[in-house]
Amino acid sequence: MISSMFPKTILRVLPKIPLADREYIRRSKLITLAVIITSIFALFYVGVSNIAEYPMGIKFMLICFWGDVIAFVLLKLGVNIYIVANFFALNGTIAILACTYYSGGVESPVFPWLVETPIILLLIAGKKIGYVWVTISLLMAAIFAILQYQGYTYPKAYNRIHDTFFYLTCNIGLVLIIFSISLIFENFRIAAYNEISRQKDEIQSTLSELKATQKQLIQSEKMASLGELTAGIAHEIQNPLNFVNNFSELNLELLEEMKEQMKAGKLNETLSLANDMEDNEKKINHHGKRADAIVKGMLQHSRTSSGVKEPTNLNGLINEYIKLAYHGIRAKDNLFNVALLTAFDEKIETILIAPQEIGRVVINLINNAFYAVNEKKNSTQKSYDPQVKVTTKRVDDKVLITIQDNGNGIPDKIVDKVFQPFFTTKPTGQGTGLGLSLSYDILKAQGGNIKVTTEEGIGSTFIVELPVH
Repeated sequence: MISSMFPKTILRVLPKIPLADREYIRRSKLITLAVIITSIFALFYVGVSNIAEYPMGIKFMLICFWGDVIAFVLLKLGVNIYIVANFFALNGTIAILACTYYSGGVESPVFPWLVETPIILLLIAGKKIGYVWVTISLLMAAIFAILQYQGYTYPKAYNRIHDTFFYLTCNIGLVLIIFSISLIFENFRIAAYNEISRQKDEIQSTLSELKATQKQLIQSEKMASLGELTAGIAHEIQNPLNFVNNFSELNLELLEEMKEQMKAGKLNETLSLANDMEDNEKKINHHGKRADAIVKGMLQHSRTSSGVKEPTNLNGLINEYIKLAYHGIRAKDNLFNVALLTAFDEKIETILIAPQEIGRVVINLINNAFYAVNEKKNSTQKSYDPQVKVTTKRVDDKVLITIQDNGNGIPDKIVDKVFQPFFTTKPTGQGTGLGLSLSYDILKAQGGNIKVTTEEGIGSTFIVELPVH
């Protein structure tokens, strides 16, 4: 690559600019290389002019060379590259115009070089600057042509013996300089494309990793909420198990008594005992199903939900999760206490929801409310009675679930962020910042919504909206 011919020069000359501005860096390198190449060609044409006995050519090519040197200095001083590009174009255009004038005007071998500056500027500085210099070059060419058409005679200040040599070197030089700059531009373009492709692949790979990590975090959040429920589930499941154990033991005693009554031939007493055992079996069955329902609920909460809606007793579902959440936090902190108030709208019967998904939402909101009142209780010196209130209400074709606490509230500056993924006000290790984000996504998928109102120092209210149908 031609661009690799001058690495040290580029590093020394390039102005100090932010690495983040890659397009600026790319154009800076292009302009630097263009200045280097044109300065070499300027010196070359000093020699050509000397051979062609063209003193004006020597003079203006040296001026062009020193103009390129000034461009180097401007780059070194950190002058904006587009200012340098325009200075570079002006320097080259003046030299070309002067050489054209003193070597025959339109008939000059230097005349085609008027296309050199705009082509180079289009490549290295972009269309906006390039088109300006295209216009300037066309205007200058038109002026030369008009003057010659009107009979103006341009001087030919070189030895005509060297016409062929002069024409040949000028045309070959024009092709070479445009080819060199074009090749450099193409190399930079390919390098930029490869870099963009590499970055795209990296971003795609990072995105895939982030999606996988997000899935793991979401599952971790679900399992974390399940962990918080474990103590509550253990408490809830203990009651029906106690009933099952107690009635089973009672039935064993009744069986022993029944055997004795049967041996004695007392049929009526035996039938009475059998009826008592039947009642006990019904109670065992009832509490066994109760324990089974709790375990199924726990499994539903832990597994990936299909999101399928089914008719659900919303009030019963919410009441169930409130108890589980309360006993869960009590198991971790036996000093925790809260006035838990509920007011369920009896007009709400069954509605179509995905119960395990809505259960996760309720658990998240209840746990957050418990956390808020507990934090306030631990941080305040004043008399304070923690309170969490949960209500349901049907309004037209919607059901509203309101969870209100009298904790510290949410500061105004962050209230708009609470539903963002990974945003949490809890200390490190106590929250992933996914609870409310997941709740928001779940409710949107169910056709619902969630809002929050809060007053710092007074408390917060989360309102969940669910469609009835």
